[in-house]
Amino acid sequence: MRTLICLIALIVGNCCFAAEATLNFTARHLPPEQGNFDYKTTAESWPAAKTALIICDVWDSHHSLNAVRRETELVPRIEKLANELRKQGVLVIHAPSDCMPQYAEHPARQTAKNAPQAADLPADIGQWCKSIKSEDPKVYPIDQTDGGEDDDKAELAEWHKLLEGIGRNPKRPWKFQHPGITIKDDDAISDSGVEIWNLLASRGIDNVLICGVHTNMCVLGRPFGLRQLSQHGKKVVLVRDLTDTMYNPASKPYVSHYSGTSLIISHIERYVSGTVESTAFLKDPPIRLANDRRKLLMMIGEDEYKTWETLPEFALTTLEPQGYQVTIIHADKKNPHDFPGLAEQLPNHDALLISVRRRTPSRAVLAAIKNHIAQGKAVLGIRTASHAFAVRDLKKFTETAELSFWQDFDPAVLGGSYTGHHGVGPMTTVRVNVDQAQHPILRGVDVAQLEGRGSLYKVAPLMKGTTPLLYGTIPGKPEEPLAWTNEVGEQKARVFYTSLGHPGDFEQPAFQQLLVGGLTWATDQPVWIGKMADYLPKDQAQKTSK
Repeated sequence: MRTLICLIALIVGNCCFAAEATLNFTARHLPPEQGNFDYKTTAESWPAAKTALIICDVWDSHHSLNAVRRETELVPRIEKLANELRKQGVLVIHAPSDCMPQYAEHPARQTAKNAPQAADLPADIGQWCKSIKSEDPKVYPIDQTDGGEDDDKAELAEWHKLLEGIGRNPKRPWKFQHPGITIKDDDAISDSGVEIWNLLASRGIDNVLICGVHTNMCVLGRPFGLRQLSQHGKKVVLVRDLTDTMYNPASKPYVSHYSGTSLIISHIERYVSGTVESTAFLKDPPIRLANDRRKLLMMIGEDEYKTWETLPEFALTTLEPQGYQVTIIHADKKNPHDFPGLAEQLPNHDALLISVRRRTPSRAVLAAIKNHIAQGKAVLGIRTASHAFAVRDLKKFTETAELSFWQDFDPAVLGGSYTGHHGVGPMTTVRVNVDQAQHPILRGVDVAQLEGRGSLYKVAPLMKGTTPLLYGTIPGKPEEPLAWTNEVGEQKARVFYTSLGHPGDFEQPAFQQLLVGGLTWATDQPVWIGKMADYLPKDQAQKTSK
């Protein structure tokens, strides 16, 4: 009898423990009146039984192939998060819009449909929501009027042809939720704001986590999305690493796709709701999509143009708000040829920006840079990078393991022929290479508002294979290339260089946008793995899993 009583007590105790499970996490916010990095955090403690996870529009297909590819990377982590939260007692709501007929007989669909009408049902909860009172439409961070497809046009046409071949409408090819996400009988399925609100009310749920796609459209605007739930009083938080945007870098503000996502997340944190990473609930490391190449290392070692001040400021005010992760390594003050930690850290970065003048780093540092290039990773150079590792008098230079050089770095990597500069004084007039006026790097660059405020560099002729974008002139002197691209090595590492970089240049928005464009172009070249057909959807059974 005593054994039976203990067993019953243990079962009851476990049930109580499950019912009382709590989600403890830190939500991140951006107060509207604060700057880009003045994050505020709130310690949240949500009863699991009073919490729901909404998985928004993670369909089995999409008209954008790139969107499908990114979603495919997110799905395993979404599945893992759903499983973990379900164990804690969180209600998992699957919301694949326009797919309800396929789930008509599923128990989870019946759960959503049969929820009694809530006494506090908002009048507009069945409608899309394009903005709420707390938002400022004047500062919406991206232009999505083109629909946001960032696909190669030829590849997209082939993708649509494949979709037609399996009987799917290329414009709306989704029929089910992605099969990689399990739907349990105890979950709920709905794409209705009314049904989901009723369901939440019937269970006393005021706390909602949302993940899925696409943040700037469905996740924000659906009747069950962030805006509607937030403005009607729910405690709603976006799982910021398990979402994506429909954003095309060919549109304003002309940043990488992933930076566009970060800008939208910041907008949400500032005006709509807090956010959290899935790592708050899982033991896994942070997720990073395969083509998200936003880790930039800045190598700074020059004494003339104050880039030790201008580049960190540029990183703080411009790059990091767009989601770039910037590491800055300055030359050692006691040993100006030493760049501590660069050889060890560079392999973990996607791009290297060089602002160095006639330094002779260790062989290990130069080897790390050469390996970076050999792997096809991006390089950006400004101003003195054209003679970053060049020695004036090789006869007087003694090379050691700790003092090495790269005399032909300029022609071999950057693609220029630096031989000096004109005198200080006259401003450089800038013009666009008309053949490259539509180059992605120049998007958003108002060249009419750009001038060179430092001496004009003598860099002609450019090496074969380079593409000049901008030219500069001063009175009475030959025109010189001012900015160009190059591709280096078997892996075609993308290189962008500009001889601009004077402190006065950084004061100009057009120059800053030029650097953003160079970084976006150099790092955002998708190299997708797998055949296109691997991403084609397959019909599923209606009842996915018990």
